[in-house]
Amino acid sequence: MFFFRVSSCKRFLYYLIVCLPFLAGFGCNKRPYACDKVSGKVTYEDGSLIPAERIRMVFVPQRPPIDPKTAPRNGTADADVKTGAFNCATTFAHADGIIAGEHKVVIQCIRNGILARDLVADEFTDPAKTPLVVRSGDSPFDFRVRRPQESARADH
Repeated sequence: MFFFRVSSCKRFLYYLIVCLPFLAGFGCNKRPYACDKVSGKVTYEDGSLIPAERIRMVFVPQRPPIDPKTAPRNGTADADVKTGAFNCATTFAHADGIIAGEHKVVIQCIRNGILARDLVADEFTDPAKTPLVVRSGDSPFDFRVRRPQESARADH
């Protein structure tokens, strides 16, 4: 009798181990919003590169939530600091793009391991003030940002 139970248990565990990944996968790839791949470049207005260790664009979707529990996520893309180019944006999974539709774009620059607020004008760092508004389908983007005012640099 004991042998029968062990055998049944082993069989159950085998089926559980084999089937669980398939069962767990159902619904995991379902995303509440469609995404578009985007690319582009970010530089100063004169075309020169921003002197940061890391440059990240944050795409803030302007779509309303589907329901109280399902709000659109921000997408992010890191630019190559040697060229200003980016081509790999992520929202839900690596390189899936940004949510389809309109976005405000925020520029985050990192220098010496911390957020550097003196590399681009303040309005480009605040989603409420940024003049960068894009539609995902209009990619590739060419972001030209202003340098901060000289007086603002001295304050930081």
